[in-house]
Amino acid sequence: QLQLVESGGGLVQPGGSLRLSCAASGFSLNYYTIGWFRQAPGKEREGVSCIASDNSTFYGDSVKGRFTISRDNAKNTVYLQMISLKPEDTAVYYCAVRATIEYPARPIFSARDYDYWGQGAAVTVSS
Repeated sequence: QLQLVESGGGLVQPGGSLRLSCAASGFSLNYYTIGWFRQAPGKEREGVSCIASDNSTFYGDSVKGRFTISRDNAKNTVYLQMISLKPEDTAVYYCAVRATIEYPARPIFSARDYDYWGQGAAVTVSS
């Protein structure tokens, strides 16, 4: 059964760092685009970053230079390293997989373009 499980969320002070993990089971992440999204209370789900099967990476404007997405195919896991965190980064973070082989790689930030989702990991940035 295809499953995505996020971990690594928590409470961090402004300026701090966190690394989120998205572990997949039931399929291989290698061939697909994986996205990270976030949703703050009262707001729409926002595309944060995505990584294509060729490891091309894409970022939303609000996180460029602060977040880094990567994948470890051997562990079937995608990561989101977050630094210089701000209170406005507070949200539930979700990983998702687009179960379509994309070529060439392109940024995909619409939630409706993804097929499977994890349960989410809460990130709170507060002093």
